[in-house]
Amino acid sequence: MISIRNIKVDYGNQNVLNNLDLEIKPNTIHGLVGLNGSGKTTLLNTIFGIKKMTQGDILYNGHAMKRQDIAYLETINYFYPRITGREYLAIFSIKNKNFEIDKWNNLFELPLDKLVDDYSTGMKKKLAFIGIVTLNREILILDEPFNGIDMETVQKIKLLLKQLKSDMTILVTSHILESLTGICDQISYLNNGKIQFTKDSSDFGSIENEIFAVHQDKIDSQIRDLIGKM
Repeated sequence: MISIRNIKVDYGNQNVLNNLDLEIKPNTIHGLVGLNGSGKTTLLNTIFGIKKMTQGDILYNGHAMKRQDIAYLETINYFYPRITGREYLAIFSIKNKNFEIDKWNNLFELPLDKLVDDYSTGMKKKLAFIGIVTLNREILILDEPFNGIDMETVQKIKLLLKQLKSDMTILVTSHILESLTGICDQISYLNNGKIQFTKDSSDFGSIENEIFAVHQDKIDSQIRDLIGKM
């Protein structure tokens, strides 16, 4: 169980996460949605320990979360210059001697012996995903893993995540709700620095309406103002 209790995170004088609470059940896929700038990446960085809290606790099975428990796929991935895909994965596989690079690449079909510098955005995303999974940690955090990849790869990753959750707990973000509803056991909505609600899979049909209801009055007012000035 991952327990996030009453955390607060600031950037200078700006409060980004405010008394946020969240619980993530073990061996589940937990989705996190929110508008751009809502704090999704800040929350993930805080869980991973990149960003410091000003208050609160993040616990894993009742103990303080350790970075060694987590494999974290960031939105933007760093690659050493002049490195091939095979060399990149070899770095990750040092920690996992059972990892078979070519078998995994049979699924993702990357030109592993070519320089990563020459990869497309989608190819780089696939390479980074394989590397993170290689670490075989108890917690897998994925920040917008479906950005920039083709539909076939999206489906491959979704099927993989469904299999992986039997051995780990997965937290995944997306700004596209539909990319999460087919794989997640629960989805939480982050808004104004807090988790506004968490829905089980049986209630996913109401998420979009509830999210829109939070912003509908403001949006309606803005649209009426724009139309009135045309």
